[in-house]
Amino acid sequence: MKLILTIAFCFALCALVLAPVQSLAAPGDTLVVYATPLALNDVISSDTTVGGAQAHKVYLLVSRDTTYLYTDPMTVKSDITVLGALDPVTKRPPCIQPAVRPDNSIPTNPFTLNGKGKKAMFKNLYLLNLATNGSAAGDGIAIQVSADSISLTVDNIVFEEWQTFAIGYNGNWDKFKITNCKFRNMVHPNQWYIGEVLRNEWPGAAYTDSVIFRNNTMFCINGYASATVTKYYTKYFEFVHNSVIYTFKNVFFEFNTTDGKISDNLFYAPWSGAISKTEYPWWDQLWSPEVGSIIDMDTLDLVKDSLFNPADVADPNHRMLSEAKRKLEVKNNAYFWPTTLTNFLTSWNDTAHVDSVYRPTWMNGRTTGMFADNTHWPGFVESGNLNADPGFGASIPAVVTQAQDGLIDWFVLCRRGTLSTTYWGYEKTIVGNAANWVPPWPLPEANDMKYSNATLKTGATDGGPVGDPNWFAGTVGVEEQGTGIPQEYSLSQNYPNPFNPSTKIRFALPTASYVALKVYNVLGQEVASLVNQTLVAGSYEVAFDASRLPSGIYMYKVDAGNFVSTKKMVLVK
Repeated sequence: MKLILTIAFCFALCALVLAPVQSLAAPGDTLVVYATPLALNDVISSDTTVGGAQAHKVYLLVSRDTTYLYTDPMTVKSDITVLGALDPVTKRPPCIQPAVRPDNSIPTNPFTLNGKGKKAMFKNLYLLNLATNGSAAGDGIAIQVSADSISLTVDNIVFEEWQTFAIGYNGNWDKFKITNCKFRNMVHPNQWYIGEVLRNEWPGAAYTDSVIFRNNTMFCINGYASATVTKYYTKYFEFVHNSVIYTFKNVFFEFNTTDGKISDNLFYAPWSGAISKTEYPWWDQLWSPEVGSIIDMDTLDLVKDSLFNPADVADPNHRMLSEAKRKLEVKNNAYFWPTTLTNFLTSWNDTAHVDSVYRPTWMNGRTTGMFADNTHWPGFVESGNLNADPGFGASIPAVVTQAQDGLIDWFVLCRRGTLSTTYWGYEKTIVGNAANWVPPWPLPEANDMKYSNATLKTGATDGGPVGDPNWFAGTVGVEEQGTGIPQEYSLSQNYPNPFNPSTKIRFALPTASYVALKVYNVLGQEVASLVNQTLVAGSYEVAFDASRLPSGIYMYKVDAGNFVSTKKMVLVK
């Protein structure tokens, strides 16, 4: 049953008479929204000023006992934050899913951002592309960015069943920061080049400012984890501490990044659909033919050279001068293809099926040559990458051969051109008929994602686990305490203190602020970044797990607005 909480009984009665949803305007320009029969888009889309801007900057979704429904896209032209209130014990986030319209159609994009230069943040949500009848919108995109210079932050979001893209964009110089998210079962039934996490939409004709992925998991997706396409140009690309587990096609389409970092990631069964001879070479390459690989770089062309390096544009050696200024760090990644999959692909080719395949590698010859050529690419650095089985729980490798939704069965249908309505994936969500249905929680893969390989558990450049660390320590999140709006900024002493191995840190914000909360050792070296995002006004608590650190004295520092404070804590093991 949908719960409606009240601040005052008479206020609640008035609200229920005037509208089917109760939304309370709170200090800090926040609208609290409860799940009721009124569609979420009717609440957000109608909460606008005469000029079309959002009347509130923050929409706080608090219902977790049922889902929020939408019937049409929510088109936003101003700054916006959509924030879910997590269950304080289970950490379950509020869920948003499409409703079935009266004509039996299903809405596609729930959120469309269309304000040039605006900022948007989505946090602590479950975005499900399965309607109340269990069907998915095949062309659905969870968050559509359709204007220039938009800054989008998504944190601690579950994106499930988005068969086209989780995030699509066609504006120039947009910025993306994607942290602590789970992208699962993004598989289209008969198209294997969509089902992508981030996509510069066809024909990839937009310039991209920056893309940052940290602490995410992409699990059973057809297409790319990140595809800025770079037909034009990407200023900065960062992909750090992510787990990419089963992709049918490429992990990346990032050939022309000029400054970036791909480190501390775990790639398990990537590009498991391999490359058919009809796809080779141009479906997955841009300028020079090569068998694809997980890390796949290429040279810039003259158009990108001129934009990236205008200082040397008159020099006859302009192209190589530009290449020498590119920077890319690829360190301490792990990659692995399970034997069951590699044996199958070998057998597929050996038995002369109608469409044999090229198997991708970690780094193809062209890319290897660029990293080895310190004269022309001195900024390309590669080290510590290894082929290693992480040792997942049994249900993860079973995706290859499982009887229902198995990867190999789908591969056969795909390569023989007989796909229709078949899917592959891991424990796909089944929508229930109850009015208070919500997706299963915690995610069913949570236990088996805790891999056993001891080397990988401490193999990242920061000494932590390779891949998404959240499977080991729980989601690194900031929990709002719900104690009202503080009157001033503050940072409290951690508790317990001394501690072993975890402690909690509280801070308060009187107004919405960009917050950086970091931990340093006695040498002043940063050992952990706990918060790095904009938060609404409120009191917050952050858990800090120091199990990978040695005993000693540490300092934690918060920087929010004009407020800076540092305190000492002691780790005793």
